[in-house]
Amino acid sequence: MTRIGLIREGKIPADNRVALTPAQCKWVHKNSTDVQIIAQSSSTRCFTDKEYVSAGVEVRENVDLCDILIGIKEVPVEQLIPGKTYLFFSHTKKKQPRNQNLLQAILDKKISLIDFECLEHEDGQRIIGFGFFAGVVGAHNGMMAYGNRTGLFSLDRVYKQRSFRELIHNYFGLRLPNVKIAVTGSGRVAHGVLEIMNLMGIHEVEPDDYLKRRFAYPVYTQLKGAELYQNRQTGKYGREDFHHHPENYECKFLPYAAQTDILMNGVYWDKNVPRLFEKEDVKTESFIIQTIADITDDVNGSVPINSGDQTIEDPVYGINRHTLEKTRPYLPGSIDIMAVGNLPNELPRDASRYFGEQLIKHVLEDLVGHGSDIIRRATMTKDGVLTKEFEYLKDYAAGRLT
Repeated sequence: MTRIGLIREGKIPADNRVALTPAQCKWVHKNSTDVQIIAQSSSTRCFTDKEYVSAGVEVRENVDLCDILIGIKEVPVEQLIPGKTYLFFSHTKKKQPRNQNLLQAILDKKISLIDFECLEHEDGQRIIGFGFFAGVVGAHNGMMAYGNRTGLFSLDRVYKQRSFRELIHNYFGLRLPNVKIAVTGSGRVAHGVLEIMNLMGIHEVEPDDYLKRRFAYPVYTQLKGAELYQNRQTGKYGREDFHHHPENYECKFLPYAAQTDILMNGVYWDKNVPRLFEKEDVKTESFIIQTIADITDDVNGSVPINSGDQTIEDPVYGINRHTLEKTRPYLPGSIDIMAVGNLPNELPRDASRYFGEQLIKHVLEDLVGHGSDIIRRATMTKDGVLTKEFEYLKDYAAGRLT
């Protein structure tokens, strides 16, 4: 019997999403006689302890006897149980400074960590994540911010809606101005953004047409890898080459900045990937973007004027175009930035169902069985030792940043 513990989220502010909903736990128990799921008691989950109990899930405070512990966000160091196998988003694969102590503690406590972010197919495609709902909420919030800035329309907050279905009702009868929106990326985040663009009745146009003219109706264009990046030597884009050698590429986004009112950013970024633009570019008259929804939310990343997370309650801040200093939102001479690290928390029950479906379909059987290459590649540490794929983190784990 494999005991799986759904741990209480300990990071502050508390995350209210879950890896498996009560109904999904009930399905697992019905279809897997060798798996028992135990939920650690929590007052902050989007599904209550009572809902888990009603689904036949044992709820308890202590989960020390569980073999595998599953959470969502980073586990506070003091809450890590030595010798266990954990699954959660550790946010350490990019050597994020804020989580350096977390990886050190995982190694010290001889923990095996399988990071959700690293669960990928052979071609590098992510298997599991909340990206779609991050895109949904981020796109809504970006449009909301533009409406607040211009006064041309008004949108209510996502978290005030009980479900994604209820959110959609906000778009009935919505009249938008002749706005131009650039959507960057092609993954789950971008798919979530496109869902909202289409639900709002915003028309898609090809990148070439987008660059040439204004329209008599609201439009968006999707900019994928080939539209955004080119090899410095050849002037061409190759997906495989870009993923292996992004440092050899430059970004082609700036012409779109001269035609865009709202940027919805959903591209993956690390330190070797070229930024969409540089800070000095926002000072030019040709850079007309007024609102940026940086959904992938990397500080000083693909959007270099992202100066850090806001909260769900207060998701938007301003950046002065001339001084590049952080300001209140919606001020003259500023660009509004929507940057929140836990966007799916605004639709936690829908996002959790979506996540749990992927977990059951692609991961759970191998996790409690004999493993798989997918799980092996996502295992960052095994019994407190960095695995081969993640040996590049040795300096980071030793307390040094490179």
